[in-house]
Amino acid sequence: MFASKYLRKNSRTPMLTEPPDKGCGIIVFIPCFREPDILNTLESLSRCTPPKQKVEIIVLLNHSEVASEEIKNYNFKTREKIEAWLEKEKNNKFRYFVLGPVELPKKWAGVGLARKSAMDEAVLRFNQIEKPFGIIVSLDADTLVEKNYLVEIEKHFKSNPGDAGATIAFQHQTEGLEEKQLKGILLYEKFLLYYRNALEYVRYPNPIFTIGSAFTVTAEAYVKRGGMTRRQAGEDFYFLQTLTQVGKVGEINSTKVFPSARTSDRIPFGTGPAISKWMNDETDLSITYDFQAFIDLKMFFDSVQHLFQIDKPSYSELIARLPEPVFEFLIKDNFWTELDDLNKNCSSFQTFQLRFFHKFNAFKILKFINFSHEKFYQKSDLDTQFERLEKSLINS
Repeated sequence: MFASKYLRKNSRTPMLTEPPDKGCGIIVFIPCFREPDILNTLESLSRCTPPKQKVEIIVLLNHSEVASEEIKNYNFKTREKIEAWLEKEKNNKFRYFVLGPVELPKKWAGVGLARKSAMDEAVLRFNQIEKPFGIIVSLDADTLVEKNYLVEIEKHFKSNPGDAGATIAFQHQTEGLEEKQLKGILLYEKFLLYYRNALEYVRYPNPIFTIGSAFTVTAEAYVKRGGMTRRQAGEDFYFLQTLTQVGKVGEINSTKVFPSARTSDRIPFGTGPAISKWMNDETDLSITYDFQAFIDLKMFFDSVQHLFQIDKPSYSELIARLPEPVFEFLIKDNFWTELDDLNKNCSSFQTFQLRFFHKFNAFKILKFINFSHEKFYQKSDLDTQFERLEKSLINS
């Protein structure tokens, strides 16, 4: 079976005793920690048009082993609410499961391990029915979906059978928000679009959104990637960016998910903390990275063809002609070591070009952008930088 080795390595045994239906092709997992709106999410899913394949929806209630009694009791009551909802739910379109509350080891407790636990369970179930191309769908317990959500996910993988995964279009909920919070979430969404499109401008081959409630992955690709990271924040970013090394991560824009725009202090970065800091006047979401940093980086990426089988003197001469922020970053990062290793293991430019962006990946791009703003640039007005980007994309 395709995932047996992975499951043994991760010491995974089933949490669910009921076997999966052989016709199951989509498993939606929802990590749930102290969530007041989980029933809204389940209601939203229940209204979805059924796809051709059968669907399972798994809610994983979780908290740290050292969580307060208040949190533990909250999660137990949430389970009771979900079970009561399931009793009343007359919709037999989908199969629902509620797991936990499970206690996570305090060292790793958080959304990363919760996602990993739920996704591993989905892989285990697809492994039982020998379905490596079963679709695992990530959703959050404060997120709503459009009626065609499941149908469009199924269509995408049918039309793009080689994709390792896909991101899903999103738009944060805005109903009932006070004026400042509404402005904050709109600015935050504009920043996400700015950064994603800036990656496209520099010709990075994998310019994707990385939102935990808005992605899918095939079971086989999940295993090849080595599973979800246990990181306590940013797990979606790290997982999706490394997934691009397994295969193409497509985009599903024919449906949407609607994450919450609420404030949160559970994790150090992401939507919740960004909005919290905005509301507390601790950060200004109306400013962002100066677009000049991306222009500089593009000059380096435009030179990739000259880096294939390059020797060190020629490399030193090439980077000396680049903008100063890029030159200094490459020296400080000692990128020559990675480039030299890459050239020693690539016999063709096609292979080199693909693997180059495994070395200079989204993590290193972000590292460069932050480096350039520590020493060379200041953050600037978001609207202005967005306009500069849009003009550059039109002219490129």
